[in-house]
Amino acid sequence: MIDKIIENNRVSIVGEIVSEFRYSHEVFGEGFYMVDVSVDRLSELTDIIPLMVSERLVDVTQDYTGRLVEVSGQFRSYNRHEGTRNKLVLSIFVREWEEVEENLDAGRTNQIFLDGFICKPPIYRKTPLGREIADLLIAVNRPYGKSDYIPCIAWGRNARYASAFEVGGHIQIWGRVQSREYIKKINEDESEKHTAYEVSVSKLEYVDE
Repeated sequence: MIDKIIENNRVSIVGEIVSEFRYSHEVFGEGFYMVDVSVDRLSELTDIIPLMVSERLVDVTQDYTGRLVEVSGQFRSYNRHEGTRNKLVLSIFVREWEEVEENLDAGRTNQIFLDGFICKPPIYRKTPLGREIADLLIAVNRPYGKSDYIPCIAWGRNARYASAFEVGGHIQIWGRVQSREYIKKINEDESEKHTAYEVSVSKLEYVDE
């Protein structure tokens, strides 16, 4: 049963480490650290994606900046309390880590599969240039009664198709993890730059129960 649950959230990326390790938290004496990886897109843009890594998997006392790594694991979320609000924090929980000499398959540097459930009504819209977009929030089950809440964005025909999905609907998604910067307005005179993480959908299927 646990193996089946783990299979519903699979991600693999190849990219360059662009930060040092930062301490995150400890569970039963095992320390976890955050590190950022830069992943190339086919469009020549890059995504900066946070990884969560166990000190038992990688020597976190080393500086890996500039090294190319191939990692696989799960895209996970947790709520961080900030004052009176909760912020959804996303990162790739690394299960396997391997240094590589070069990326021989540039088209497969960033892949994710999710099998989960719609937990908010999809938001469908069009850009000023007429491009169709649908924002989805997917709940993906984890062992021991936990779930990860993953924002996803669909485009074009997929967006139109997803716009009709109902809350509780069972769907499967294939795509890539992406980062996106946006400006958050604090008040009339002040704003902050933030980074959002989401899954850009290349394929999705509604699962009939």
